[in-house]
Amino acid sequence: MSRLKNKFALITGGTSGIGLETARQFVLEGATVAVTGRSASALQAVRHELGGAVLAIQSDAGDSVGQQALARQLAGVWPRLDVLFVNAGDVTHHSIEDWDEAAWDQLMQINLKGPFFLIQALLPLLANPSSVILCGSVSARIGLAQSSAYAASKAGLLSLARTLSGEFVGRGIRVNGLSPGPTETAALDKLGLPAAEQQALRERIRQLVPIGRMGTPWELAKAAVYLASDESAYVVGTELLVDGGVGNL
Repeated sequence: MSRLKNKFALITGGTSGIGLETARQFVLEGATVAVTGRSASALQAVRHELGGAVLAIQSDAGDSVGQQALARQLAGVWPRLDVLFVNAGDVTHHSIEDWDEAAWDQLMQINLKGPFFLIQALLPLLANPSSVILCGSVSARIGLAQSSAYAASKAGLLSLARTLSGEFVGRGIRVNGLSPGPTETAALDKLGLPAAEQQALRERIRQLVPIGRMGTPWELAKAAVYLASDESAYVVGTELLVDGGVGNL
């Protein structure tokens, strides 16, 4: 398995769920991998699970200044960056009445502002050719209750996949969106909802999926491998939905 042989790949939010499984699959496909996360203990667990060759970096995805430090750290150890998977995200869901400005700002900093300035900071390191994958969400396409702020942030991120592709096309940098549907990850336990509301939301989410089940991190990770590899060299500025049909059926 060598679809990513000789590629240097950074995954933000790579300590659990889709990010961790993508890191595992990237390693299996021959990539040199770095992951970021906020928790030192979670990063240490990644090192233990995936091996010491994985570069585990403590970084806050919502800290725009910190993105510059992250870029400098990578530039100090890697000759280039071939793949960037922007996966870190805040999945908080609330009714509109329950949002305040501080919580809104935090979500937007993690889901949209941080990624924008991370790409800016990494631009000198990105190779020609290279692949940038922005983790969107099918929520940007549907009207799921309590997802207003989250869905808006993901819609903005998916827009960046198109606009930055247009801006970077002459540099050989492809930018694409990868939008999961409902996926069985620990993120579902971090929605910020009371237990009863969370369970009710889970059931509504399951009912949204035409194929009758939620996705797995492995299924999303395999899609990320495709977008990261040279197999997708003709895929530019688009969105790959891996959502069990939620967004189209």
